[in-house]
Amino acid sequence: MQRSTGFTLWELVCTLLVAGILLGLGVPSFRGFILDGRRTADVNGFVLAVQIARSEAAKRGYAAVVCPSADGERCVAGTQYDGGWIVFVNEDGLRPPQRSPAEALLYVYRSGIRGSIVGNREIFEFQPFHYKRSTNGTVVFCDERGSAAARAVIVSYTGRPRADSVDADGGPLSCARLP
Repeated sequence: MQRSTGFTLWELVCTLLVAGILLGLGVPSFRGFILDGRRTADVNGFVLAVQIARSEAAKRGYAAVVCPSADGERCVAGTQYDGGWIVFVNEDGLRPPQRSPAEALLYVYRSGIRGSIVGNREIFEFQPFHYKRSTNGTVVFCDERGSAAARAVIVSYTGRPRADSVDADGGPLSCARLP
């Protein structure tokens, strides 16, 4: 007598039920993992921009600027960093700083977060070592999860950035707006 190899209908239904339950439990945490990754990439991109601006100001002897940019070429007015940011050395000394075509772009970043990136400064300007200080401030990164998952990059007067889940005074972060 030859035995049949395969699955019964009951075995198949049970297997699909268990797989469905495991998938249902895993998808929400995977979604959080994706959102965390996007937010972390943007936070790290801003920290890198600050570090580049700080080192280039010291190296070149001119103020270096981090500013929001929609097109990756010029600064835009306001404190919305949602579209990304650029870093350049303000060799011509324009006030307020604005990148001219002769000034090289040192760093361009396009944001990947679906939410808001809002700073409390329109620009972050980093001075060469022989000047007293740079622009301090905070940029808050929020995704669709709101304030509970928000992160901030806090830039000190010396130009050193740090990422944190609280504001500069240790209070909770607040999201300015969500899409």
